[in-house]
Amino acid sequence: MTTTHRFVSGPHGLRLATRFVPGAGPALVFLPGYMSDMAGSKAQAVFDWAMAQGRACLLLDYSGCGLSEGDFAQGTLSRWRDDVVALIAAHGLDEVVLIGSSMGGWLMLLVAQELGQTVRALVGLAAAPDFTTWGYSASQKAALAAGETVWEDNPYGPDPTPTHATFWADGQALLQLNGTVPFDGPVRLIHGQADADVPWDIALRLAAALRSADVQVHLIKDGDHRLSRPQDIAVLLATLTRLLTE
Repeated sequence: MTTTHRFVSGPHGLRLATRFVPGAGPALVFLPGYMSDMAGSKAQAVFDWAMAQGRACLLLDYSGCGLSEGDFAQGTLSRWRDDVVALIAAHGLDEVVLIGSSMGGWLMLLVAQELGQTVRALVGLAAAPDFTTWGYSASQKAALAAGETVWEDNPYGPDPTPTHATFWADGQALLQLNGTVPFDGPVRLIHGQADADVPWDIALRLAAALRSADVQVHLIKDGDHRLSRPQDIAVLLATLTRLLTE
């Protein structure tokens, strides 16, 4: 069975790209990281696994990312949360497991709070909640607060990575780690201890902040931020297998 992407009308009047395979629920919904999209290796691995298992799976590109319409500079967590919520509704999904990679691990918390009982479980891959606080220097934060764009070297591509002031301000209004994250379902957090972008103690802070009593953290000692090696993908798929059969 092969599937191709299609476009769905988003909540802000933009056409958003998705790939969807129907099957048994709860549906797996993969949330990419910052400046990433559904063509990434982890998203594709989850999609292929879901097809092989006969499980429903939704991949998506946020507005301004990948194949979706829009301007990346206008992207914020709030806007992308609304995109995800709208796409889940557009596909008629009433039970989902959210899989969030890096920034997507912050976004999954926001989507879960928006959708309530629709979200059955969360799986974080190098989840990066609150990175607008711990991920920038004091001088960078001052520049962002003044409305400037901050550019950083990109270890994954030739072009520098921008952080726009609107994204940063929105993130600062949606911080999660200093309070209780109101989610009660199972949560599985996978994090590499060699992650140069998101310190692995963020996984422990998130585990502590979650209201759920069913939270497990899997640390991969030599795992980097991408967690895209075959052995890392194997950990993810084994985690999904256990989570969906418990």
